[in-house]
Amino acid sequence: NHEHLDLMLWAKQAANAVPFIMLLGLIALWFFVSVPLVCFGGALGYKRPAIAHPQAVSQIPRFIPEQKWHMRAPVMVLCAGSVPFGAAFIELYFILSSLWLNKFYYVFGFFAIVFAILLVTCAEISIVLVYFQLCYEDYRWWWRSFFCSGSSGLYLFLYGIYYLATNLNMGNISSLILYFGYMGLLSYTLFVMTGTVGFLATWIFVRYIYAALKVD
Repeated sequence: NHEHLDLMLWAKQAANAVPFIMLLGLIALWFFVSVPLVCFGGALGYKRPAIAHPQAVSQIPRFIPEQKWHMRAPVMVLCAGSVPFGAAFIELYFILSSLWLNKFYYVFGFFAIVFAILLVTCAEISIVLVYFQLCYEDYRWWWRSFFCSGSSGLYLFLYGIYYLATNLNMGNISSLILYFGYMGLLSYTLFVMTGTVGFLATWIFVRYIYAALKVD
């Protein structure tokens, strides 16, 4: 995590290492702010009534037919992640250049537009693929809706490897560990964010279409 990367920076006596007092402050924020809020939110959510399904759900799982190769989870997830990544691909070069080459980044208006397009694309790709999955009578859509849009984080990490090979010159092992460590954190953050957007959009969509069904 971030603390381990800072320990490596201290060992190299790097000027950009986070001061020890600030690191203690971040740890204190996690213990005394983040953890109590998580416990409070969990207790509050546990007391609320369960979310009612729009239709009755059978306790016996239905048989899932044999899926075609392009409807299987690995193929759908890998193909779906390329769509949100492609929507933000052009902007990634300038963002990584500002992070690793100390270049100025000043097109924040365009960044906001690209970010909005990224969120909309994540929602749309998860909804479309889950809709096709339900048409093929495969009801296991929860995690697939998350991974379909969240797999854009994998493409970000792969692009980070390409960016390292074409634009950076890091000779020592400590620089490479720091680079891949921070790129891993950035990719994981994008994975969780885009996956959450895809799942929530798909969850709303599935509830809407099943609420419209008329069961006698």
